[in-house]
Amino acid sequence: MAMPSKPDPRPQEETVKYEIVDGVAWVSLNRPDKKNCQSPKLNRQMKVVLDELEFRDDVQVLVLTGEGDAWSAGMDLLEYFRHAEQEGLHKVRQHQREAYAWWERLRWYEKATVGMINGWCFGGAYGPLFACDIAIASDKAQFGLSEINWAILPGGGASKVAADLMPYRKAMYHAMMGENLTGKQAEEQGLVTECVPHDQLKARVQEVADKLKAKDSQALRATKWAMRRVMEMTYDNAEDYLIRTQEALNDFGGWETRKEATKQFLDEKTFKPGLGAFDKSKVQKDD
Repeated sequence: MAMPSKPDPRPQEETVKYEIVDGVAWVSLNRPDKKNCQSPKLNRQMKVVLDELEFRDDVQVLVLTGEGDAWSAGMDLLEYFRHAEQEGLHKVRQHQREAYAWWERLRWYEKATVGMINGWCFGGAYGPLFACDIAIASDKAQFGLSEINWAILPGGGASKVAADLMPYRKAMYHAMMGENLTGKQAEEQGLVTECVPHDQLKARVQEVADKLKAKDSQALRATKWAMRRVMEMTYDNAEDYLIRTQEALNDFGGWETRKEATKQFLDEKTFKPGLGAFDKSKVQKDD
């Protein structure tokens, strides 16, 4: 007879780990034996880690991945669901708030974010998947909304993620059938930015991160936030919002940056906007 599952004994601090290498924070969900499923401890620790990294000058890009052979298998069925439901609605609500809080923080993060999807990405993992600005998947990754297979619906935003990112018919099939997608299928159906061979995943993410690091950080933040905002706006509202956002950006060093970039293109002819980024190290900003 199989022994019943027990709560994860590891301390909260061990459920997430990170290292900062040359401007990139590599953050890993660290429950590889549990396929990095999101327990209340992990959700609390992710919020702590995101808070620690967001305003550090030595972090320009955040990469989110998973230890072992999974990105995240979703929510921890034992600790996030069963134990909370046994304790009562107040605990269910607490667990939801803790999970959704770090997903929201990641959606509106000050720094550029890249999801490095190295393996399983199921259910509740769609929250942080959507929160990452760019998502690069391994060809060994699998994506699934398996909720229908155990008689619930894709909650926690997962249905919204599928509906927003995927074509309608694909999203409906994905949610109703509970069948997994390969990394390549996830790319084709819009869940991820691109899919690469597993042995090239880290190198491709490093390449993307290096290119993001070369951009002006204020403009990058404004761009990613603008793209998320305008998704839910009419065209006219978006047009006006983007004009006002650029005006606000100008007050964050935007004029100096723009003058330098324009000079490099028009006068010095040292870069072409369509082929790469200008040299931001030459921008002269007032202290």
